[in-house]
Amino acid sequence: MDPLTAFGLVAVSAMLVTYALEDRSPWFILAFAGACLLGSAYGFLQGAWPFGVLEAVWAGVAAWRWRSKTSQASGTA
Repeated sequence: MDPLTAFGLVAVSAMLVTYALEDRSPWFILAFAGACLLGSAYGFLQGAWPFGVLEAVWAGVAAWRWRSKTSQASGTA
């Protein structure tokens, strides 16, 4: 396994784990956003730019969800 493939495996595995744990804490939503950014970087590095773009969009959606969730928790929704 080459280093780029290993990086992709780690990125996608992190996405899976953090997505599964999102209900436990809003911080897992933010971690999912970060994992999506890693997945996006992997997509661009391996030449699959549509995958990179979509993962970047997912990162933005997750960051928005995290912000909404933390705003609700603090009562400033």
